[in-house]
Amino acid sequence: MLNNATAVSVDKSKVRSVTPKRFWNPRLLILLIPPIIWLSVFLFVPYITLFINSFWKVDFGTIVHDFSFSNYTKFFTNELYYGTLIKTLKVAFWVTLFSVLLGYPLAYFINYKIKKNKQLMYTLVIIPLWVSYLVRAYAWKIVLGQDGILNSFLLAIGVIDKPLEIFLYSPYAVTLALTHIYTPWVLMSIYTSLEHIPQNLIEASKDLGAGRFRTFYKVVLPLSMPGVIAGATFAFVLTMGDFLAPQLLGGTSSMMISNVVYSLFGVANNWPLGSAIGIITLIIVIGILEMAHRLEKKTASFEGGTNK
Repeated sequence: MLNNATAVSVDKSKVRSVTPKRFWNPRLLILLIPPIIWLSVFLFVPYITLFINSFWKVDFGTIVHDFSFSNYTKFFTNELYYGTLIKTLKVAFWVTLFSVLLGYPLAYFINYKIKKNKQLMYTLVIIPLWVSYLVRAYAWKIVLGQDGILNSFLLAIGVIDKPLEIFLYSPYAVTLALTHIYTPWVLMSIYTSLEHIPQNLIEASKDLGAGRFRTFYKVVLPLSMPGVIAGATFAFVLTMGDFLAPQLLGGTSSMMISNVVYSLFGVANNWPLGSAIGIITLIIVIGILEMAHRLEKKTASFEGGTNK
């Protein structure tokens, strides 16, 4: 008994002495240096510079290094700025909702209903990702334009007498294009989540007398929620930062917050105000990511309890 206790104590001392050495392994530190430099140069330094620059002023086109909160005050008191942010959040919400509503049934169909050539169908769905973003945006401009495919089709079947202007240069065109662009990304996230659901749980639910709808509502949907949350977060955040689709398809009446930042940096030469709006947008995005992270943890804990 004493020998065993001594052996256990010796083993514990070895573990305690070895752990710090492994943690401070010089090779590990050498491997960490490149990503730390990369994050510092391309992430932390730009954000810190943006944050500092947001407190300066512009006087007759020249940036004055005079500390002030005037840029943040201007944002929250000028309807053009905070109104554009609210409009951007609305567009991002609708794009996310439509992307999930389109992506989830399609991912479910591919994963559970298709028995042959499943990978081929999945590849066909994500093929749009192989095409340039600009090409897809311009394609919708061709479809929705006055002389586009949609107006030509409606004229041919006699629904309208002259081309309509409401399709292009409107929030609806922006929402439609962004939904088309981000739905494949949402589908990939949901499809991966559905693939990892154990088949025996679905079979057990059916053996216990649950129908298809109840099995989906009680088993499949809760277990696939991490994928839904990840895909929805992806679509929402990227929509908030998009400025090409609103510029090509939305016109002046459908500007989003990224278009405002772009104009302040590139046209108005008001970098401090653009930096302030960028920081506010960044804070909102971080808040959304934190909420999504907490929701994912809750759904993951539910999944762990179910698997047990």
